[in-house]
Amino acid sequence: MARKYEELRAQMPPESRARSEALAEKLLAEMPLHDLRHARGLSQEALARRLNVKQPSIAKLEQRTDMYISTLRDHIRALGGELEIIARFPEGDVKITNFAQLSEPVGEPAQDE
Repeated sequence: MARKYEELRAQMPPESRARSEALAEKLLAEMPLHDLRHARGLSQEALARRLNVKQPSIAKLEQRTDMYISTLRDHIRALGGELEIIARFPEGDVKITNFAQLSEPVGEPAQDE
């Protein structure tokens, strides 16, 4: 007879539950683009329509290990998110902000200048 996950989880020792929850959080915080698209409930075709490209372009992009930041930013926006670039140093993290200005027309200052 099948048992519900919550019943099994309730029988786990607290240490095991904590390890399981930490692993789940890590897996949700780190994923490749194709998994992110799946998690957002979009097909390659639907995402391609949002980006005004053809579906094979999405398949190719999801396999790339190197791309323009603007391409990645557009992809993330089409998924409903915002891209942030964070540099991690021993003394603390720094959010890199100049990539947000990539969409500004050349020769025109950004709004906050």
